[in-house]
Amino acid sequence: MKYRISLPLLLILLLTLGSCSFQKILKSGSTDEKYDEAIKLYHEKDYSHALQLFDQLINVVRATDKSQRIYYYYSYCYYNQKDYTLAAYYFKRYTNNYPNTPEAEECFYMSAYCLFMNSPIYTLDQTNTYEALKELQLFTNTYPTSKRVPECNELIDKLREKLAAKDMRIARMYYRMEDYAAAVQCFNNILKEYPETKDKEEILFMIIKTYYKYAKESIEDKKKDRYTKTVQAYNEFITQHPESEFLTEAKDLHGRSQKELESLYTREQKKLNHLNQEPIKATH
Repeated sequence: MKYRISLPLLLILLLTLGSCSFQKILKSGSTDEKYDEAIKLYHEKDYSHALQLFDQLINVVRATDKSQRIYYYYSYCYYNQKDYTLAAYYFKRYTNNYPNTPEAEECFYMSAYCLFMNSPIYTLDQTNTYEALKELQLFTNTYPTSKRVPECNELIDKLREKLAAKDMRIARMYYRMEDYAAAVQCFNNILKEYPETKDKEEILFMIIKTYYKYAKESIEDKKKDRYTKTVQAYNEFITQHPESEFLTEAKDLHGRSQKELESLYTREQKKLNHLNQEPIKATH
């Protein structure tokens, strides 16, 4: 009588045997056995089990020729499990420990890339973003001829755009709070710090709008300067974006500012004429 084993049952048996074999090597295998099994598991994409073996090996083989390869695979195990914090740490350690190996450049880049992957959305704290920027820039300075430099520059641009978006959010918040002095300073700082920002057109328009509202709420002595800055902001805006979607509103604010300046000039002239017409009092 012949017995037939179903495929699912066969898979379960194989997995059980494999698990038993792994546990045996993990608990009592030699260094070479653990090393070979860890590499095999890594290539099978079983990163979790590979890491357990690498954890046991990483200090044991520190002074041997296996140390370099273990650090390399160890770093990628964390990377492939999306643990970018530990991956970045171990990739950087690889680069520091083995700076003259063929993989040193790759691991330097991967360390910076993991920091990039850890950069949060722009509304959150951007400490990791600044760290990623520093490391990506350091990579391009260290390996200026690397084929990875263009990709580094793209990542740097994305991180800078994220920082610009965070500053834009702050500037809009000041505007909504009617703190126009702080808002206009923030908008100008964004243009200075991130001249390549995709929001440049909107920022230039918001500077016009902010200066206009700032002038409107100012005391008489400050109005002339701030309406003048509104006009100057409009001139810069129209030069750079003559067909902007904000053009209609920008022209309206420009026209209103011109009228306010004309009115201020008229009042100043009347005041001067009045002063000139006052009789000079005699003194004794």
